[in-house]
Amino acid sequence: MRRAPSRAFAIAPQLISMLPGWAGEVFRFLIGGVLNLIVGYGGYLVLLHWLNYELAYAISYVVAVAVSYLFSSLFVFRQPLRLRAALRYPLVYLVQFLLGLALLKLLIEALHVSAWLAPLIVSIFTIPITFLLSRIIVRAG
Repeated sequence: MRRAPSRAFAIAPQLISMLPGWAGEVFRFLIGGVLNLIVGYGGYLVLLHWLNYELAYAISYVVAVAVSYLFSSLFVFRQPLRLRAALRYPLVYLVQFLLGLALLKLLIEALHVSAWLAPLIVSIFTIPITFLLSRIIVRAG
């Protein structure tokens, strides 16, 4: 017996379409972030059964960046896939990583923020930058 889709899944597309352009993109970007977390972390956990953690992490990270590009292009920014954008897209995550690492070091070592809280603060600063860089790269064509 097939279950009917939940009301949340039926209402979500209507809510997204009601949001203004940028707000809709931000909302879809956050959905993509959750998807990316599931793909990246889930892939890592699956690969751990056969590979050491370094290789599992590297492979799952690359796959997550590729899925993020596909999702960002097609769903978040509603742009066609382009080879040039796909080749530039990993730069977004390089910038995010380097900026995050620098902020993490500043928060923990200079401002004495606890190591468990600092990554959350880093995310608050890097997520908007990641959104803007993703938008620029995907829309630039």
